Amino acid sequence: MRIAFYAPLKSPVHPVPSGDRQMARMLMRSLELAGHDVSLASAFRAYRADPLSDGGLDRLVRDAAAETETITRAWELHGAPDLWFSYHSYYKAPDLLGPSLAERFGLPMVTAEASYAGKRDVGPWAAMQAAAMRPVLSALRNVCFTARDFEGLARIAPRESLAMLFPFIDTQPFAAGRPACHEPRIVTIAMMRPGDKMASYRLLAAALRRIADRNWTLRVIGDGPCRAEVEALFSGVAENRIEWLGERRGDEIPGLLEGTLFAWPGCGEAYGLAYLEAQAAGLPVVAQATAGVPEVVRHGETGLLTPEDDTEAYASALAELLASPEKRREMGVAARRFVLDHRSLPSAATRLSALLQGIAPHER
Repeated sequence: MRIAFYAPLKSPVHPVPSGDRQMARMLMRSLELAGHDVSLASAFRAYRADPLSDGGLDRLVRDAAAETETITRAWELHGAPDLWFSYHSYYKAPDLLGPSLAERFGLPMVTAEASYAGKRDVGPWAAMQAAAMRPVLSALRNVCFTARDFEGLARIAPRESLAMLFPFIDTQPFAAGRPACHEPRIVTIAMMRPGDKMASYRLLAAALRRIADRNWTLRVIGDGPCRAEVEALFSGVAENRIEWLGERRGDEIPGLLEGTLFAWPGCGEAYGLAYLEAQAAGLPVVAQATAGVPEVVRHGETGLLTPEDDTEAYASALAELLASPEKRREMGVAARRFVLDHRSLPSAATRLSALLQGIAPHER
């Protein structure tokens, strides 16, 4: 099929790296690997950090209408696709293009990683939420990455439209494995920005202070507007114990995952592709059993998951793996096998192919 792909939160061609941009790119590649002709429908960003900022939904609707007309003219001239694929429509970034174009051209719709939060049905986000759910309610398939999203959408969408596709990565860069590391090095990867990321950095710093008497170093990969605040969180740690590598390109990451374990608390994490990358490199993970993290880390098998906001438990989990090379080795082997066998690009392509089977283009 000819598939028009659209990501209202962050386009796959957006200049700022993030997990959302990475997954958008991976979805396009997996659809292509499944044999479809995939094109980016638009780079239009329909995001509002605040429901009233920059004109709110009214401004977005006007801008989206203009973008819809631009796409319509192009499709009338060159031909329309067979299907609209919408990635990550939610209350802060609704897909305002797909429903109108699908209706005008008679296209079936599929969504991936759409999410519904009932508390947003009232209050300042209500109109944005309603707009975000339009594609969900008309989609033939709503592809969910986590059980949390599945159950959320099941409250408003027919269950028969819902299907699971677990988060995945391109495992090819990790095929050769990682360099051996003979020192107790903890690795973490995360952007430095306000909100959940800062909350995770706070918890990580607090946990490491609790085990300052243990033998460990920390490698931090990431940068952002809160860089100074993040570094200040670790001000009580000896400088020679922390390696600040800053932002790195995606192709550099496999070589930088040289350590003995991966640590990132994951406050509010949708799921976290960095966990999959670390496990593909053979690193056991220490994270929290929160949000979508249990979808990508198997507690007791590929890592340790601790209760949410429990700094003491998190510090204890770090200490446990630091003290047990054999346990780290066993979990690292299991983690690598888990991702390479079950969370790879080819496995996602196979699953997506099955989910799209039977969705035929409408008569036009």
